[in-house]
Amino acid sequence: MDTPLTPYLPVAAVLFAAGALAFIIPQLSTRLGPRSTNPIKNAAFECGSPVIGSARQRFAVKFYVVALLFIVFDVEAVFLYPWAVNFRALGWFGYATMAIFASTLVVGLIYVWKKGALEWES
Repeated sequence: MDTPLTPYLPVAAVLFAAGALAFIIPQLSTRLGPRSTNPIKNAAFECGSPVIGSARQRFAVKFYVVALLFIVFDVEAVFLYPWAVNFRALGWFGYATMAIFASTLVVGLIYVWKKGALEWES
């Protein structure tokens, strides 16, 4: 008896196994793991440095500006790669379109540079 869903039986088995493991592994960890706690183990630990000050402190806007600039130029790289792969197929229209896109980003970078957003003053 071959039903139309028979080819999906291995997928169902893998999904069932993944679901079972998602339940079993945390339970085993809870039951078999160490239970001793102390203030040193419960203290927050960041990159090998002890915690200094509050986690609620304000950050300078420069951090966010640099993060946004990174995202903008990262997205440019994401658009630039497929364009470079299809450069010959796109022809002059594709070249002009990418030139406009890149020039817009260069103008934005010059603006940000002139405004001093890339200067780190503490």
